Amino acid sequence: MKAVKLSSATGLKRLTTETVADPGNPGPGQVRVRVEANSLNAHDYLAIVRTFGNDGQVPLADGAGIVEDVGAGVTEFRAGDPVISTFWPGWVAGPPVLPDMRTVPGDGIDGYAQEVVVRSATSFTRAPSGWTHVEAATLPTAGVTAWRALQQGGVKAGDVVLTMGSGGVAVFGLQIAKAMGATVISTSSNQTKLERLHALGADHLINYRETPDWGMKVRDITDGRGADIVIEIGGAETLTQSFEAVSVGGHIAMVGVRAGAVGKVPIARMLGRQIHLQGLCVGSRHHQRDLVKALDAIGIRPVIDSTFTFETLADGFRRLNSGNHFGKIAVTRDGF
Repeated sequence: MKAVKLSSATGLKRLTTETVADPGNPGPGQVRVRVEANSLNAHDYLAIVRTFGNDGQVPLADGAGIVEDVGAGVTEFRAGDPVISTFWPGWVAGPPVLPDMRTVPGDGIDGYAQEVVVRSATSFTRAPSGWTHVEAATLPTAGVTAWRALQQGGVKAGDVVLTMGSGGVAVFGLQIAKAMGATVISTSSNQTKLERLHALGADHLINYRETPDWGMKVRDITDGRGADIVIEIGGAETLTQSFEAVSVGGHIAMVGVRAGAVGKVPIARMLGRQIHLQGLCVGSRHHQRDLVKALDAIGIRPVIDSTFTFETLADGFRRLNSGNHFGKIAVTRDGF
């Protein structure tokens, strides 16, 4: 079978397509899955270019496909079931666990840029009903992150949710929040992207390049109230504005550090406005199962920016890193 592996080269030149041995039959508690599609995330890119992934390792945390066989004791799945991978295979449910990136597919263990895998049954959940493999592959990292950010922020109808940019987490956050009855304010520096966000349901738009004090703009839009939930993907360079934008007692879900990993926190403002600031890293298998149930009920579909193959995977990462994409970038098998 074919698989992408990391070589000893540097940067995206580490990506090589090889022919490797089939993993064989599943053992007790395992499933054999034919992986039909993947999606790309910033974490995958960093695992490659910053050498988190070891030489010879298979990249990509997100995978979707079909169960081909199940091992003894597996009752949740059967052959023919469409499934999606989980970001934290060992975090099934319950409170957050201490992140150990050595357990994350594509980081510490082999990921899903390969045609067939044999993994524990808890490494997968069912895919949403009727979704293509490409659509389903967008969920394990970006979809679950957006879902958990909104759920732990206590989103409800009538709330105001602020999303940033037009990547996978932001677009999922917009779609899910709207489906749950929230008003959504979306930011971007690109007017065309803002128009696309509006077409997806964003109620208010802010070009943060034209309005650098966009936190106050959020307050103006909401008649001084602010956003009940902020899905914060920027990090150090945007956090101050998020504190300005959030409502009294509001929730900031810190899910990314695209604009810096180290910065100052306006503690006095946090105390005075009684703001909840929570860092989160994707979610558990239970979070993912809840997300799939919700998607089956509300009927939204992901936005696919573009698709690539094993052989053009480096080009996919170049598009991801350029920031020109809108929604999720997918990877499919040849002829899929």
